[in-house]
Parts: sequence; C-alpha cells; structure tokens
Amino acid sequence: MKKYTYTESKDTRSGFGAGLLEAGRRNSNVVALCADLVASLKMQDFINEFPDRFIQIGIAEANMIGIAAGLTIGGKIPFTGTFANFSTGRVYDQIRQSVAYSDKNVKICASHAGLTLGEDGATHQILEDIGLMKMLPGMTVINPCDYNQTKAATLAIAEHEGPVYLRFGRPVVPIFTDADQKFEIGKAWMVNEGADVSIFATGHLVWEAIKAGEALAELGIDAEIINIHTIKPLDEEAVLKSVAKTGCVVTAEEHNRLGGLGDSIAQLLAVNNPTPQEYVAVNDSFGESGTPAQLMTKYGLDAEHIVKAVQKVIARKK
Repeated sequence: MKKYTYTESKDTRSGFGAGLLEAGRRNSNVVALCADLVASLKMQDFINEFPDRFIQIGIAEANMIGIAAGLTIGGKIPFTGTFANFSTGRVYDQIRQSVAYSDKNVKICASHAGLTLGEDGATHQILEDIGLMKMLPGMTVINPCDYNQTKAATLAIAEHEGPVYLRFGRPVVPIFTDADQKFEIGKAWMVNEGADVSIFATGHLVWEAIKAGEALAELGIDAEIINIHTIKPLDEEAVLKSVAKTGCVVTAEEHNRLGGLGDSIAQLLAVNNPTPQEYVAVNDSFGESGTPAQLMTKYGLDAEHIVKAVQKVIARKK
C-alpha cells in the first residue's frame, strides 16, 4: 500500500475560496454571487480584490441562479455560492430550466454537503444532491477530496465551457494531494494500485479509503483505490480496467446510496461487466445532529466500514 502523509488539515471550502480568487485573477469574466453566506463559502478574499465583480443576492437562492444564468449571456462566468442543500434542492427548477436546459455556463458551487455539515442536522444535510445534479443532461458533477484538489478543481471549471456542480464541505480534513496538481475533469486519479478489490471513493471518503487500504494491507488484502473526483462524466475506462483486474468493487461516498457514485458505477458494470459490489454510503435515510466524526461513524462512512465492505465483497467473489 502506497503511503500518504500530511502535515496540514484544512476544509475543502477554503480550497474553493482560494481557487475562486485565483480564477478571478486569471480571467476578468469570472464573477461571484452569494446567498448571504460569504464567510461560509470563503468568498471574502475574492470580494476584497474584486468588489465590482461580486453580487450579494441575499437569502434568495432561486433568484441567484436566474441572475447567474443571465450573466452568461454577456460572456461572464458566474460562480454561485451557498450550502449544498440550498444550491440544489431548493432551486432545482431554476437549475433545470435556466441553466441545464439552456446550457448556460454557470458554476454551481456548494459547500456544507453531506452529513459533515454536522450539528445543523437533517434539514441542512443534503444527501441527494449528487443524484439530482447528475441526472441533468449536460451537467458536470465534481466532488474533490481535499483542499488542494478543490482549489485545482475550481480553477479547472472556470476554463470549462458548460454548467458545473462543484461539491465541497465544512470539516477539516488532511491535505494529501499535490499543491501544484493539474485537475483533469472526467479523469479518475489512481491513489493506489492493487489486485484484490477496487475501491472507488469520492470526496471526504477518499482519505478514509486510504486508511482502509493500510488496514487491509495488514490483513494481506491488496486494495486498488481510485479517487472518482468527477462523478459525471464518469471515467468509464478507469473503472472497467480496474474491475477487470480485481473482480470486485466497493464504492464509498458521503451521500445516499441511491443516486450517487455507487449507482453510476453499478450501472456501468451491469452493462459491461457484472461484478460483486458493496456500498459504503448512507442507507436511504436522512441525517441528524452531531459532530462530523460522530455522524460519519454512526452512518458507516469511515475506514472501518470500508474494510468490512471489502471483506464482504471479496467473500462474495470467492
């Protein structure tokens, strides 16, 4: 198992803030809109440097999406910012009609996704957003794993033509990817090559998959770990190549098991190479209040549960 170390931990939303500022410096058409959550979305540095390229919409998320769609007509590249729950569920109609159907170059940037929003509870913890967004024709869906990758993804989507959903979070997580990485939309990242099982992880679960891989190595299990940061378009070639070698799959995500990364991979395999698969995800339920660590453990989204899923799926393969 390849060793990954880190010297610093940071929230992925701060990676978005840093990426937005740099994107603004690189392209004068980059503009930002926020629904009264500037501090939470880490947009203040962009506002300080480009005050005339920021619009505070207030608590009017549907209006924010509509304004962003309109700005694209004049050649602007709008980045909208609010919590994932409000970025998707609250404004789905506006995204569908004004952004996706109209193929507008809007970047929907969503913080506080999944259970790790924590103490704010189920009303704010959306676990359906990946499914909602990936079902929209033409929508790119990205879920990076740490600060550096989120910054790189933010810069990449500024150069990408078309609607994008960028998902990130509030909790502090290890920074283990390169600071100078090139983010390729739609290209999976091989974390560790292995032969016994394919672990496809996204977002905060990538680090948990790495910890699980280390534990599995001690048990004599050689895990292949792949970071699926781009859920749509899915890197089908990487998935099929890995599964052809290992013969079994575990998917890991901070999302409902219905409609997320696991579903995308299962559909791909059902058509091309039916394979035993286990899911590490929230099992069709809402969340609750608690610390991020408590919730990840209670809902089975940690390294220990990934190890158990691997053991189960390998037994099925045999």
